[in-house]
Amino acid sequence: MSNTIRSMILGIVASFLITGTALAVTATRINTDITQAEVEAAQQAWGEALVQIATDYTDGGIDRARATAEAVIDAAYGYELGPVLFKPTLTQQPQTFRTTREGALAYFVGHNDNFPNDDGFALKGWTKVEIVNAAIYISGDVAKTIGNVVLTDADGNVTTVDKTWGFQRDEEGTLRIVLHHSSLPYQPD
Repeated sequence: MSNTIRSMILGIVASFLITGTALAVTATRINTDITQAEVEAAQQAWGEALVQIATDYTDGGIDRARATAEAVIDAAYGYELGPVLFKPTLTQQPQTFRTTREGALAYFVGHNDNFPNDDGFALKGWTKVEIVNAAIYISGDVAKTIGNVVLTDADGNVTTVDKTWGFQRDEEGTLRIVLHHSSLPYQPD
């Protein structure tokens, strides 16, 4: 940029600052300050939704469970923002990662020919989910968590998974899951 253009731009900026003249437009600003309470509420809602999918499967079959899972994915995950970095607990190559809505739905409820190894993680009869955070990191419109999710099934069996979540606000200000990594804890031989 030439010195003449740079001087002209700086002069215009200085004029706006000195005179208080502003352009006739109002900026849209989303509240970017995520609170710990919002993060914990989003995690709790995810756990309750997992139990609801399992309950709907038991009470109404796969169609009811699928409808609930679709609503949960659309409400909780940020697939409309781009690929979600989703690594579910019980997946294997070549379909370890689920960056699309279809892949997430297949993981939760199975019954998808494109994901033949999925039998529906959410259909395993979960009755209780407890979130145990080891740490929560919040910066502006992004929050990250790491810890455990403790799942209890109808027989009282408990499964603990290591969980990392990343949340980001969408354009409406809703907290969305954009990172979801889950794995079974390391068990040395």
